[in-house]
Amino acid sequence: MTNHWSDIQNADLILIMGGNAAEAHPCGFKWVTEAKAHNKARLIVVDPRFNRSASVADLYAPIRTGTDIAFLGGLINYLLENDKIQHEYVRNYTDLPLIVREGFGFENGLFDGYDAERRGYPDKSTWNYEIGPDGYALTDPTLSHPRCVYQLLRAHYSRYTPELVSSICGTPQDLMLKVWEAVAETSAPGKVMTIMYALGWTQHTVGSQMIRCGAMVQLLLGNIGMPGGGMNALRGHSNIQGLTDLGLLSNLLPGYLTLPRDTEQDYAAYIAGRAPRPLRPNQLSYWQYYERFHVSLMKAWFGPNATVENNWAYDWLPKLDIPGYDVLKVFDMMYEGQINGYFCQGFNPIGSFPNKAKVSAALSRLKYLVVMDPLQTETAEFWRNAGEHNDVDTAAIQTTVFRLPTTCFAEENGALVNSGRWLQWHWQAGDPPGLARTDVHIMAGLYHRLRELYLSEGGVFPDPILGLHWNYARPDEPSAEEIAMEYSGKALTNLTDPNTGAVEVRAGEQLAGFGQLRADGSTACGCWIWSGSWTQQGNQMARRDNADPFGMGQTLGWAWAWPANRRILYNRASARPDGHPWDPVKKRLVWWNGTRWAGTDVPDFKLDSPPEEGMSPFIMTPEGTARFFAVDMMAEGPFPEHYEPFETPIGRNPLHPDNPLARSNPAARVFKNDMELFGTAEEFPYAATTYRLTEHFHFWTKHCRLNAITQPEQFVEIGEALASELGIAAGDRVKVSSNRGYIKAVAVVTKRIRPLTVDGRTVHHVGIPLHWGFSGLAKNGFITNTLTPFVGDGNTQTPEFKSFLVNVEKA
Repeated sequence: MTNHWSDIQNADLILIMGGNAAEAHPCGFKWVTEAKAHNKARLIVVDPRFNRSASVADLYAPIRTGTDIAFLGGLINYLLENDKIQHEYVRNYTDLPLIVREGFGFENGLFDGYDAERRGYPDKSTWNYEIGPDGYALTDPTLSHPRCVYQLLRAHYSRYTPELVSSICGTPQDLMLKVWEAVAETSAPGKVMTIMYALGWTQHTVGSQMIRCGAMVQLLLGNIGMPGGGMNALRGHSNIQGLTDLGLLSNLLPGYLTLPRDTEQDYAAYIAGRAPRPLRPNQLSYWQYYERFHVSLMKAWFGPNATVENNWAYDWLPKLDIPGYDVLKVFDMMYEGQINGYFCQGFNPIGSFPNKAKVSAALSRLKYLVVMDPLQTETAEFWRNAGEHNDVDTAAIQTTVFRLPTTCFAEENGALVNSGRWLQWHWQAGDPPGLARTDVHIMAGLYHRLRELYLSEGGVFPDPILGLHWNYARPDEPSAEEIAMEYSGKALTNLTDPNTGAVEVRAGEQLAGFGQLRADGSTACGCWIWSGSWTQQGNQMARRDNADPFGMGQTLGWAWAWPANRRILYNRASARPDGHPWDPVKKRLVWWNGTRWAGTDVPDFKLDSPPEEGMSPFIMTPEGTARFFAVDMMAEGPFPEHYEPFETPIGRNPLHPDNPLARSNPAARVFKNDMELFGTAEEFPYAATTYRLTEHFHFWTKHCRLNAITQPEQFVEIGEALASELGIAAGDRVKVSSNRGYIKAVAVVTKRIRPLTVDGRTVHHVGIPLHWGFSGLAKNGFITNTLTPFVGDGNTQTPEFKSFLVNVEKA
């Protein structure tokens, strides 16, 4: 979230698209009802189903799954052509005036530089700005230059006419225009819309670009950085935000630092490539200080063993020979027999990962599997024949499975990071059952045994293990408090003011924030964005002061938000270029008081930088502006483009009907073994999507008797029109099949899913909840991901769970 849950109450308009907050995030949805009740906000829901969020919406519009970029691209075209944009905002705070390099082009669905053989864009040299002799990006404040981002954006989305978008999405044109008109009203300064999205946007082969497209709409309207605005991702787990913050993806380090590639053996070049110089005068990018964050992280991990001589332990870090060993890649390697063992910690891939048959076969080719989980999971029992629900030859599976029972969050102290970036401390409520141990205890034991083996037997590369700094009071189980103080950061030597020489922080003291980090080895910090969460004054995450003196829901004394306890990111954009708020009455967030920046939130830039210096709000980019043009960072192009799901019910991309390379995402994450497993509309004519229910939480609550009673049996939703065609009545058992397998469930025949007219034909949707499996207290069910394709987003590798093809018949 750029904003946070309670800030939603400040919105004038709420767009829920790619999510279903009322059902999947019911506690957070409270703030939508607050906005409607006290701020007279309108709620718009765009979704394939008329869901629980839609039931309380002012306006609901149906959409074919996987076509959100077409819908949003049409909205962008509508805003530009009807001059419904926040001009002063976009000219000063976005890259619309910046000029793109000569040679950049887009033709028939592909950007320049595409390599069909490699299924990607190895050459992105033209995906950048034109740089002048002074090293700064060239701009045209009039927005008239043919290669300025504004003109390129306008040309790119001019193809997204209401007629064509309606044909792609299946959204009736009159209803679609009503949504666009309501959204356009928030282009007025002081009027604000928030967008709430979830896995309905992320779980597509174009998921990252869907989110970018939504952000571009918000930028055109001037809604980023505003109270009640922003792009707000609804995290499905209590600590998914913390997972990404701590770098638990294969190519990341904590704080969104990145692992080096195999070609980056030189430390100085690694730092230089991640610490860009400003592209416009007077800009501040936190990434300029990348080395401070990196060195402090290495000192937290390796302590005195991270030295200048080993490049602050950079020499010990793994170097990736491919962009990343994401989960799709790992399971494909496992399937090919290239991996011997797998640690599965807090993850249930048999239930949570696409194409269960492939995942099961991959696990069957391991020598050993270690499952660390508080619950009995299908992954830990993938080898068990559970009849039709898991029909395997147990005797033929030679994988040795070790099950290590772990504690759950309520059985330990620690911090959870919610969608709004709040680190909230929680305390142990009870003792764990049986032999369950904390994850920290188990991992610490593994570390000590590995270290002993390296010491006694040696090894090819022992340095990273032997060099770890393990200076905890309880080496066998470091406490949550010790770990929290470590990731917040401390001084290793006295830190002095460079101007006066006065000691600012004494050796051993906790740091106040990431601004005190140094690149000379004098500070240690396990996650720079969390620096300041545990200061010399104590645990900031444990604060519970809900005072709200300005009545805007910012509650700066409640818990702690990264970075720097800031509640709304890019909040400089809530004020005009001269420092006065766009809306000085209702949306007064930060402002220039004549000598410094003040406000109801922590200002997101230098406090003493006057407006006339021209520092822009978007301080994480070297140009200081928000990017409509994504430079060279996205896999499939600098502008989002509509591509069909890999399994499309219409068989072509209406935007590029003559180019098969541009039918689906040309840079998606797909493996050769899986290409033949994609189904066609001829065999599997219905568009399917998966989702969550209020009564269940992923695969956890089927172990809870009350939840199992509330929603005891697996079902699928089909519309009345489709049910009538197939002769299916409510309560019938049906077989739902894809090109990868089938499930059986009870049919719920509903008015909530209606047929859509798409590209001249009728498209039916099938809705499939995901919570069942063959373990737990709920009635045994089938793994929903038996049906889903093994293909992912080219940027995040997130699988395409939300758009695939199925057939439905009576069981």
